[in-house]
Amino acid sequence: MKSRVLILLTALACLLPACREDDGERPVTVFAAAGMTDAITRIAREWEDRRGRDVVLSLAASSTLARQIERGAPADVFISASDEWMDWAAQRGIVEEDTRVAIVTNRLVLIAPRGAPVRADIGEGLDLEALLAGGRLSTGDPQHVPVGRYARSALEHLGQWEGIEDRIAPAPTTRAALAMVERGETPLGIVYATDALASDAVTVVDVFPEDTHTPIVFSAAAVAGRGNDPAVRTFIEDLIGDSARLIFAEYGYGVD
Repeated sequence: MKSRVLILLTALACLLPACREDDGERPVTVFAAAGMTDAITRIAREWEDRRGRDVVLSLAASSTLARQIERGAPADVFISASDEWMDWAAQRGIVEEDTRVAIVTNRLVLIAPRGAPVRADIGEGLDLEALLAGGRLSTGDPQHVPVGRYARSALEHLGQWEGIEDRIAPAPTTRAALAMVERGETPLGIVYATDALASDAVTVVDVFPEDTHTPIVFSAAAVAGRGNDPAVRTFIEDLIGDSARLIFAEYGYGVD
């Protein structure tokens, strides 16, 4: 069956007539963290084939999606790249807490353009300022993008943040940060391990120890008022089912 998954760059695009149809006909609209693009697209395609219901994907930073939902964007499911933004949504009553599930985990990595002569072990002896050699470090905007907030936490833990804070090239999503390194615009970047695995244009310099930042957990929940739709609940339940877990594992996510 030809995929009916529609990927939208912003939640505002879901003002399509199909998004306002009755529950039995309308697509399941999923607002998902941009770093999940490859895996969630495949999962949505397979889910459409099995369940016979269309899926609309809107992909952006978790912070952007959460704020759009708060402003009334017509989403059914929110998938966040951090517990912080899912908690934020729950505290404001814009997701249904009883539908919340942890889906997968991820790791944080330091990357460089493929072929770059960069060698480093992430630990107490790391000198990130020297590695940058006057260049900038791309990652998600540390003010609100989850990967950037994880990166800042890790660098603060390692005593590196003050030396390179003004060298950060903040990106709106983890995939945008990855693209800066792929194009050689920055000599180094901090992204999720799954981003690095998806690219042939970067190499992983090293993986950040898990004790340098809070656990990276992607979670999903129904948007407030949408948990009564059986298809919405089924989509969320299927995210932790065997089929989805196999796909997530293929893309490098932790599924244990």
